Amino acid sequence: MFDVLFLPTWSPYLAGAGIGAVVCLSFFLCNRPLGSSSAYAKAWGLLEKAVDPAVEEKKEFYREEIPPRFDGVLMLLPGIFIGAFISAALSGQLHLSWVPLLWASAFGNNAIFRILVAFLGGIILAVGARWAGGCTSGHGISGTSQLSLASMVSAACFFIGGIITAFIIFHGTGV
Repeated sequence: MFDVLFLPTWSPYLAGAGIGAVVCLSFFLCNRPLGSSSAYAKAWGLLEKAVDPAVEEKKEFYREEIPPRFDGVLMLLPGIFIGAFISAALSGQLHLSWVPLLWASAFGNNAIFRILVAFLGGIILAVGARWAGGCTSGHGISGTSQLSLASMVSAACFFIGGIITAFIIFHGTGV
C-alpha cells in the first residue's frame, strides 16, 4: 500500500485526491482556504516586525489583510520544503543541482544566470499573485473547489500564461 511513496512519479488521480484531502483539512483545521502567497506575505511581515515591532500598526496591509503571525498558513512554507525533500529522498530522486538538466540543455550551465532568472521569476510571480488576489494554489485549488468564478478565470489565465511562456522560452531552443 505504501509502495506509492517510493515511486518517482505518482498517478495524477492519486495526487489530485491527496491535494483535495489537504484542501478539506485546511478548511476543517484552519477555517481558511489553502494558499501559499499569503504565507510569504506573513513571513515577510514577521521579518519586518523583528526589525520594527510597530510595523503592524503602521501598515494597513498587516492590520486588515494579512497579520504577521505564526499560524497554519505560515507553516505551509516549511511544509513545502520538508515534503519535497522527503518525497525526493523516498523516491530515490534526491540530488542537489544549481542548474537543472532541462535548463542546462536550453540555456547552458551558468549557475549565476539561472539563480538570477529564478529570482526575477519569483518576484514577477509574487507581484502577479498579489495582483490576482491569490496564487495558483489559492485560486486554482481552493477557489475552484469553492466554485469561485474569479478563481476559475484566474486558474485559466495561469495555465494560458504558463503555456505561452514555456512556448516563448523553449520554442527556439529545441528542448
